[in-house]
Amino acid sequence: MKKPHKYQLVTLLFFCVFGVVLAQAQNQGFSRFEVRGDGHLKIQNVKTGYKIDLKYVDEKGEFVEEALLEVAKVFQYPQKQLGESISKRTLAMLDYFSDQLGKGKWIYLNSGYRSPKYNKGLRDKGKGAAKTSTHIDGMALDFYINGVDGKEMWEFIRKQDCCGAGHYGGRTVHLDSGRPRFWEAGTSKVKTNASAFNRYIYGSTEYDVYRAGETIRFFFTSISDFGFGLKSKIKVLNESGKKVATLKLKDVKESCYKIDERKNARFLYVDQKLKEGTYKLQFEFCDKISKEMPDSKESNLFIMAAH
Repeated sequence: MKKPHKYQLVTLLFFCVFGVVLAQAQNQGFSRFEVRGDGHLKIQNVKTGYKIDLKYVDEKGEFVEEALLEVAKVFQYPQKQLGESISKRTLAMLDYFSDQLGKGKWIYLNSGYRSPKYNKGLRDKGKGAAKTSTHIDGMALDFYINGVDGKEMWEFIRKQDCCGAGHYGGRTVHLDSGRPRFWEAGTSKVKTNASAFNRYIYGSTEYDVYRAGETIRFFFTSISDFGFGLKSKIKVLNESGKKVATLKLKDVKESCYKIDERKNARFLYVDQKLKEGTYKLQFEFCDKISKEMPDSKESNLFIMAAH
């Protein structure tokens, strides 16, 4: 029997950590995400009627910019204005989960992107919109698929322990690529003050898989209050939690980088020369807004591939 390639072993370990087991196809090419579907999405916005039926990744596994612009339209996301696309990780997860339980069927989107102003308006009306909603960062959607039970979809997503999954009854499910968590109507804390003081701030890399020497982009979500700082030296931990390197924020001279608006939290970069393996970033905060804000946070796991 042919021995598995070292990269395949690293990938398998990654899945074990996240509780996700996926079949690895031999000829799929380079993939940015470990939780992914076939690269094809069929989505219709219930409110606007706008629909897309397209491939959003090319044969090399890279995202197609023209397709992302179409995705932005169905999500009502101002991609050109904000300078970035809908979360690519969210799209890959949506693709995977819809393929597993409703392959070939249309995905009906009830709620995609929400501007901070619109989200606040929902809260002011007493609606179930969290102050730190991932909808604000283009990382979430509420959706349903005809013929797929909402509770069944929610249960399937939550078992992967990879993302945010919410279900309030009925056929609609919330999915986001924020910190792994799940909730139902009775356990939701959207109308509480639980996320205040940046208690749940979450830093994640743009992709799960990087090539050697590639610049890594990361960003923060679930921010309740701006005006805090991020130390410019970012620690790199291996899968066991041991520090293996220190990276410097790109194009940042100060030791404590001020994050005083959403844009400052969305476009953060580090150059790296990490060896093949599985890692995570450790962020340390400075000039905290309060003592309740955590001193540090760790990112998702990501893989440095050999190719």
